[in-house]
Amino acid sequence: MRPLIDNIVAAVKKRGGRMDLEGFKELIQKSRDSLFETVDTLMELVIASGVPIEIEGDEVVLKTAFMPWREETFCIVDVETNGSKPSRSQIIEIGALKWRNGEVVDRFESFAECSYLPYQISEITGINPEDLEGAPPLQKLLPQFKEFLGDAVFVAHNATFDYNFVSSSFERFGLGVLGNRRLCTIDLARRTIEAERYGLGHLNIALDINTLVHHRAYADAVTAAKVLEIGLRNLPESVVTVEELIDFTKLPVKKARELVSR
Repeated sequence: MRPLIDNIVAAVKKRGGRMDLEGFKELIQKSRDSLFETVDTLMELVIASGVPIEIEGDEVVLKTAFMPWREETFCIVDVETNGSKPSRSQIIEIGALKWRNGEVVDRFESFAECSYLPYQISEITGINPEDLEGAPPLQKLLPQFKEFLGDAVFVAHNATFDYNFVSSSFERFGLGVLGNRRLCTIDLARRTIEAERYGLGHLNIALDINTLVHHRAYADAVTAAKVLEIGLRNLPESVVTVEELIDFTKLPVKKARELVSR
């Protein structure tokens, strides 16, 4: 499903954010990695995954190709886990907030039930086994978080880790892969903010964010949201839409810095 989603987004972006519906169905037919689902079923699965596409008459539209980033809803996410590998570990805490045009418009925070918490994880996070007793199990928590996330842009500091862990967890519990567009605040910060280092703990101090707690999910999401806000202030004026923002964070750092300094 991941290759299908990536192919769809790339193809629609290449066509300026719009594709005729029949061409879209043909793309799914060519890109699908399963013979058991129909094209219409796969379309429904893609939309359910959080890919921000919608059908307008006989066209498919990638909403983020036209949405100004100033009007977008970003969901800043941090997860704490009991290990580094999604195949052998699990989420123990989710913290997230929805941010739009400088304001927090919603929040999500919860522990997750877990029977195994290594000592070193407790040392790093301050989370103890007692904190997880009576917490909702992942099969209940993850659908709630998926609904909260919707098709908002998934933002995290070192987004690859959080995004892949959440996506793997969704798959494990029958929720499908995560298809939301994603943005990494490390990538954004490297291109828009002068700092000696770009770890969240260092930026928290260097940028005078001063969130008091570190390595807890919601607190780290709050810090990442502040990094996002500061980075967005420094964007070049040529970056207008969400897709342009995502593309900007993937430019070579030197080239991006040149655009910022103009």
